[in-house]
Amino acid sequence: MELLLLIVALMLAAVVLVGIGDRLHLPWPALMVVLGAVVAFVPGLPDAFEIEPDLILPLFLPPLLFATAQRTSWALFRARWRSIVTLAVALVAVTVAVVAGTATALIPGIGLSAAVALGAMVAPPDPVAVEAVAGSVRMPRRLLAVLQSEGLFNDATALVIFQTAVFATVSGAELRVTELLWRFVLGVVAAVVIGVVVARVARWLSDRVASTTGRSALTVVLPFAVYLLAEEVHASGVVAVVVVALQLRVHADADEAAERLVQRSFWDVVELLVTGVAFGLIGLDLRQVVSDAGADLPRMLVHALIVCAAVVGLRAVWMTVATVNLRRGGDPSAAPRTGREAVVLAWCGMRGLATLALALALPAVTSTGAPFPARAEIVVVACSVLVVTLLLPGFTLPLLVRMLGIAENAEAEHAAETVVARRAWKAALDRLVEQERAADLPEEVSAALHQRIGRLEAILRGDTVTDEDRERLAALRARKQTLDAIQADALAAARAEVLAARREPGVDPEAVDRVLRRLDLRTVLLD
Repeated sequence: MELLLLIVALMLAAVVLVGIGDRLHLPWPALMVVLGAVVAFVPGLPDAFEIEPDLILPLFLPPLLFATAQRTSWALFRARWRSIVTLAVALVAVTVAVVAGTATALIPGIGLSAAVALGAMVAPPDPVAVEAVAGSVRMPRRLLAVLQSEGLFNDATALVIFQTAVFATVSGAELRVTELLWRFVLGVVAAVVIGVVVARVARWLSDRVASTTGRSALTVVLPFAVYLLAEEVHASGVVAVVVVALQLRVHADADEAAERLVQRSFWDVVELLVTGVAFGLIGLDLRQVVSDAGADLPRMLVHALIVCAAVVGLRAVWMTVATVNLRRGGDPSAAPRTGREAVVLAWCGMRGLATLALALALPAVTSTGAPFPARAEIVVVACSVLVVTLLLPGFTLPLLVRMLGIAENAEAEHAAETVVARRAWKAALDRLVEQERAADLPEEVSAALHQRIGRLEAILRGDTVTDEDRERLAALRARKQTLDAIQADALAAARAEVLAARREPGVDPEAVDRVLRRLDLRTVLLD
């Protein structure tokens, strides 16, 4: 019961903090971490607020990865494959090595395998954290695309390294690089195959479900199912979820307009609530970390700060080198291309759920019954990196983007939408001409259709006012606003009457709800 109360409380807190974050221009997930930490250290609070570490990733990562992956595409990954390899694989591996070397020098008796496990915990920037913090900041799409691509795949590299290092520590076996490479390649290939197959099965099943609600519900089950299936066969659950999301978008039917509207709204709500619970748990678990450290906490925090500096410094150096290399290339859409962009990408290395889950999943003892080497300090260092890399960028990224002058240009964003809108309008116009030839439409019908299609491009790009007819459209808009206001008032009266009827005895509430839904749809269409 305590766990259920905790989850409900975190969901309510997320809803409240979304509004507060909007007013203060701060990322609400970072506020959730602070709130969770504050609540966790309230005196007298019971210690029952715990979730099994093995459940953290399977519960929270699949839906959030699925939601994030739906915003990208295979085409973008093909264009960004160099960035994915260098950031999601190479940078993670180098970070693991640097952190392992630093930890071996700082922490007595940690051992190489345990140090590598620590490096794997703190190496991957979290896709959920990056999306939650950087996604709300108006920065060039090139930068956000790089961060999204990196975040969707780097967990696969880190999880393979972590699992191999922990096994070597627990069993006393030697940690081998060849074994790491083999497990990584095999896990990724198997995950891609599983993702493609599951996406095909899901599409087949979706085509046979008539209900839009049922097809939307299928997308809720899919991330968890494919993640667990992949992990069961020792493949990468992270990659499998991403592949399923991308494949479903590739094969989406153009006529599924209502389904897309429903799923978009549904996933916005799911993403908000799950993110709120996940980031709240990060804050709540800090109390257990402090409790386990005991009197050695100050010394551990000093070591943690050194590791934080190494992690942040390495990412900054890596982005600087990437900038130099990209300047020599000819891809204008790549990032970072300037020193300012490199600073932003270096500052966006937020750690999150994966780091917390891996830290808490460390076994307490080895196979011989001996304590896991330096377990308490490893957890303290990992959580410190999480807090530093999440909260500092979370609260300072909007200011940094404004100071560096790389906030997304509204004109550039509008120009990108205009290109797509013109393509859509051209396709609609071509199809109209084909239909005119085939159906031999009356002249007045054809003229009316051309008038409607002619307005489509402006509607799609969100710009219905041009310089040539600004005065005429202003007058039309004023008249339309008057008509809309009268019609909206009439619809409001209709809705009030329907709701009043619902409260009357003898009236079928289901019939009332169907009428009310039609009224609501009419109101939304007018808006």
